[in-house]
Amino acid sequence: MTWSEAAPERPFCSRRCRLIDLGEWFEEAHHIPGEPAELPDEDSD
Repeated sequence: MTWSEAAPERPFCSRRCRLIDLGEWFEEAHHIPGEPAELPDEDSD
């Protein structure tokens, strides 16, 4: 597979592969190692 504008699904081979990967992130099958980020409080403005 060529990495160019002619391959719109890059770095995936197809839309299906891209959606499978996205689903795995949503299901937390993938993760980035390290401590979880702290989210700011919604009340603190």
